[in-house]
Amino acid sequence: MENQVRYENETSDEVLISRFQQGDNYAFDLLVKRYKDPLINFIYRFLGSQTDAEDVLQETFLRLYKNKHYYKEIAKFSTWIYTIAGNLAKTELRKRRRRTFFSINQYGGEEKDYDIPDDSNNPEQETNTQITDDIIQEAIERLSPKFKEVIILRDIQGFSYDEISEMIKVPLGTVKSRVNRARLKLQADLQHLMKDVD
Repeated sequence: MENQVRYENETSDEVLISRFQQGDNYAFDLLVKRYKDPLINFIYRFLGSQTDAEDVLQETFLRLYKNKHYYKEIAKFSTWIYTIAGNLAKTELRKRRRRTFFSINQYGGEEKDYDIPDDSNNPEQETNTQITDDIIQEAIERLSPKFKEVIILRDIQGFSYDEISEMIKVPLGTVKSRVNRARLKLQADLQHLMKDVD
């Protein structure tokens, strides 16, 4: 049991994908276990819909399963899997634009409860944190896809500029420029939103 836990925790992503390419499905399960939470967070931030994020996450792991042999160890595994997820999320955004209707209610009622917080039942700090998170998410959703992608990868997921450059296949200088522009847009947008909340 102790050896299994050590294997799960200490085996690199690159070793796991290599073992999966050789037919070890347990290695695939470990990669899914490692990446499902950070990827769902990334995709949700990109799309703003939990349902769509879960669909894209499933498709990401399906692509990983079907296309395992396309991975080559010239890139980090994390870069490769985030590239797949990011491309699928961008495809979903393009599909949304082509649809003739779009329901604002897709987010579900429970995520709108913050509109009128009940301070008698919720600690003030928790309420403020939820409002702030929702405001930030709304501001991120308003960014154009190219800015949204880099700001999520850099400031939420914590990838380096070099890793992002490799993922989205644009020059390093362009990545830095997009991150800076996205931060400026968010800063301006959030200042306005915070005044509305106050």
